[in-house]
Amino acid sequence: MKKLLFSILFLLTLLSTSKAQEVGIRFPNFSGSQVAIDGVFSLGKFSRLHTDITFGGGMGIDCLWDFWYQNLGGEKGFMWYTGVGPTAFFGDAFKFGAAGEVGIEYHFSSAPLAIGVDWRPYFQMIDTTTFNADSFGLNIRICF
Repeated sequence: MKKLLFSILFLLTLLSTSKAQEVGIRFPNFSGSQVAIDGVFSLGKFSRLHTDITFGGGMGIDCLWDFWYQNLGGEKGFMWYTGVGPTAFFGDAFKFGAAGEVGIEYHFSSAPLAIGVDWRPYFQMIDTTTFNADSFGLNIRICF
């Protein structure tokens, strides 16, 4: 319970000190659930935090630093990104590890909407040691 409260406090602090740029959903195949709340917080022109929270059999949290966020081929609206960060799951068993991500997204100029796909392999270190490379996701977010 202390871990869960600490995680919620950490996320609330992050949300209160950062301006959310995009909020939406991500599916599927994430931390024991099929749908996640997906948020993006700008850290400047070329980097950002990409966070996901899921509920279902427990609570899963990813907080990835997308250290590379650039235009894809000079096309306006198309972006590609890559990042890394911690992943945790609070349920019957506590799980902790590191995840990476590579993805592309499109920001519509006529609507405040971003759609993207990503690949998110992760290495779980606590509870058991495993590597999973089959985590693909579809992100649909509203842009602020």
